[in-house]
Amino acid sequence: MVAVSSPETILDHAGRVLWQGGGGTLIGRARAPEHPGPGRASRKIVPRRSLGVWNPATRGHDALETILAQNAIRAADLLPIRHGRMSQSPWTYYRGAAAVMAADLASTPDTGITVQLCGDAHVLNFGLWNTPERTLAFDLRDFDETLPGPFEWDVKRFVASLVVLARSNNVSPSDAKRAVSEAYRGYREWIGIYARMPEIDVWYDQVDVGQLIGYTAEDDEDRLDAMIEKQARKRSSRGASKKLTNVIDGQRRISEDPPFRTHALAEYAGLLDQIIGMYQSSVPDHVSSLLSRFDVVDAVRQVVGVGSVGMRVFLTLIEERRTADPLFLQIKQAGPSVYEQFLPASHYANNGERVVHGQRMIQSATDSFVGWTTIDDMDFYVRQFRDGKVIPKGEVVAYRLPQFASACGHVLARAHARSGDAAAIADYLGTSDKLEDAFMSFGFAYADQNDRDHAQLVEAIDDGTIEAVDGWPA
Repeated sequence: MVAVSSPETILDHAGRVLWQGGGGTLIGRARAPEHPGPGRASRKIVPRRSLGVWNPATRGHDALETILAQNAIRAADLLPIRHGRMSQSPWTYYRGAAAVMAADLASTPDTGITVQLCGDAHVLNFGLWNTPERTLAFDLRDFDETLPGPFEWDVKRFVASLVVLARSNNVSPSDAKRAVSEAYRGYREWIGIYARMPEIDVWYDQVDVGQLIGYTAEDDEDRLDAMIEKQARKRSSRGASKKLTNVIDGQRRISEDPPFRTHALAEYAGLLDQIIGMYQSSVPDHVSSLLSRFDVVDAVRQVVGVGSVGMRVFLTLIEERRTADPLFLQIKQAGPSVYEQFLPASHYANNGERVVHGQRMIQSATDSFVGWTTIDDMDFYVRQFRDGKVIPKGEVVAYRLPQFASACGHVLARAHARSGDAAAIADYLGTSDKLEDAFMSFGFAYADQNDRDHAQLVEAIDDGTIEAVDGWPA
């Protein structure tokens, strides 16, 4: 249990300070005591146990039709790769089916307690990367679907992902249940802390690599720390240049790996300078000044992820004029959020701008180079490529799923506290196990639904209705 010595200090059961006003640091997990507040009214509108209900009969759409409807804005030649990747397993299907789940979540009652949704808060969309201060931070890392919406939609997508990932990696049902419990408890307890913290302290709070290791490591903390640091050093523009480029006629060029990385830019080649110029106008002046010292060297079309396959993604190499130091920028197409047909539309005219501002709202520290641009009336956002990013692998996370889920619950709570009313969420959650049981029920029921939807896609591929190819590089 957690003791509260004053509104400015939170102690754990041993009397250690978890957080103290005046710039104190969070060093543990806690939850605020239950008290009447704005979230209590939402319980009357949407009883907490009702969040555990999943009724396929009321979903109001066909999952396969929803998947195929997304193809309209994607590059047609890449669609068989998308279908192939999604068909590989229920887990890869889940990663690519954010639109399906958005429609399903919208078919259920919602609390009306609004936050800036990540929109795709599955368990592998949490990871590490370098902050502008060059320290590794653990946080959410995908914001293509970000939009203001009900807090529980992120939580539901998160907890269901734990069950789907567990099943795909032969994790026992008991450990999957423990992962959901730890995820929810981490979220609830940290929302309780943030509900009592001054807003400025919530804004500056950050989960660093040491805290992540504290969650996940048992007797191999030093080994895990060294492995993370080694991976982060490799995942840089200089590391990418060694791996992904060749020197041809004295010019550095990005190497091809068709169809996953190709110089398929003939229709945009003359626009690259204009595209980069528009992007530079979207970043702060000091970043634009830095970028003015670089020249565009090469660009290729790139296939990334699962849900993003078919969206136009360009990997662009720019070199610093004085020393030829490489910097890779990823220019990624941004369509409307999958939630926009169910929630108020974004007030940003450019969907790339929507993604960037959502990312800045949610993350504790955001890449200095994020910005947006437009190509042929298509919206794009821009970010650094591989800037210290350490992205977890499913089979590695599965080994420590409950511990990792707890750390992710902490991060999701912080994201919601930055953008929403943490006190209202804490009031709604309360201190009983009602919502833990509800999210547990929903997570397993929706994993069953995901299995059925995946089977529908596989059947459509097998009978020739949908074209699919092996979706992964050799």
